Amino acid sequence: MFTVEDVRQFARTLPRSSEHLIRDRVKFRVGKIVYVAFSRDETLMGFGFPKEERAALVAAEPDRFVLPRESDLRFNWVVARMDALDPAEMRELVLEAWRMCVPKKVRLEQQAQALHGR
Repeated sequence: MFTVEDVRQFARTLPRSSEHLIRDRVKFRVGKIVYVAFSRDETLMGFGFPKEERAALVAAEPDRFVLPRESDLRFNWVVARMDALDPAEMRELVLEAWRMCVPKKVRLEQQAQALHGR
């Protein structure tokens, strides 16, 4: 299991990432694009995820992932139960969601830094 604070610490390491409190919900954005958001009770984490792949993800692991509410189905978005994921899985999901939002140059720079252990 992980907490919002765990995500906060990780998101701070990602270029162009910023945290916002919107309608009592913690959200992380790149510019105006939200890539991670938490439910008010901080038990669910929504994150950017390719629309084409989310049905398969939810079908494969329904105890861990759920579809977003109907109004969010138009977005590249899926929801995870926070108590069903470990911190390493959270970091992977957050990183991939962030990568969907940043310009290619920023993504490639971050990948190069990660390879060199910076």
